Amino acid sequence: MPYPTAEPITYIAPGTTLRNEDTSRFFIRYYKAFPAPDRDQWQLAIGGFVDVPAALSLADIRRALPYHEQNTRMACVEGWSSRANWGGFIFNDLAALVRPKPAATHVRFDCVDGYWESVAIAELQRDGALFTTHMNGTYLPAKHGASLRMILPWLYGYKGAKVISRLTFSDKEERGFWPTRGPFTTAGDIEAGRDFPLDLGPGEARSITGGEVVAY
Repeated sequence: MPYPTAEPITYIAPGTTLRNEDTSRFFIRYYKAFPAPDRDQWQLAIGGFVDVPAALSLADIRRALPYHEQNTRMACVEGWSSRANWGGFIFNDLAALVRPKPAATHVRFDCVDGYWESVAIAELQRDGALFTTHMNGTYLPAKHGASLRMILPWLYGYKGAKVISRLTFSDKEERGFWPTRGPFTTAGDIEAGRDFPLDLGPGEARSITGGEVVAY
């Protein structure tokens, strides 16, 4: 399946300030306001414990990494969630390109806005872990983390970095941006409780048992 080339319905010019928004179907969350990156100039730097460091543009990704698509729900630690069609590439295809060293156990994600996270390679290899370049059939919109975000449906959204600019393969876990600043676990597992699925309507509330939300 080829990568879609359609533009988002709402195009945001590079340099436009991105900030938190409570939109109707999907809240926008960044830790600080920042200028939207230029998709045509963006590159993903990959280094650390790999045999083949790389710097990939979106065109490079389209040529080198097979496209995968899935419909999964992203749950935020704030207590809301939303479901979307996500598209992009999987870890094993990326690993075949950059060849992680045997000692590599984690990947650090660094982002354009200064955010960062650390995720175990074992999590990135699970079914449903997706390096996401597309959303709902178009290029990933700037508000939702273009040019690259990580989708890990069984973990809270803070583990899924957005506006990713660098991947660093490492032999250790790091605590991540929010776990170093508040009562957030490094694992990021979705816990049992109440969820407000924005895509199902305002005020809608559901009970969840923990883990990936698949019931709706």
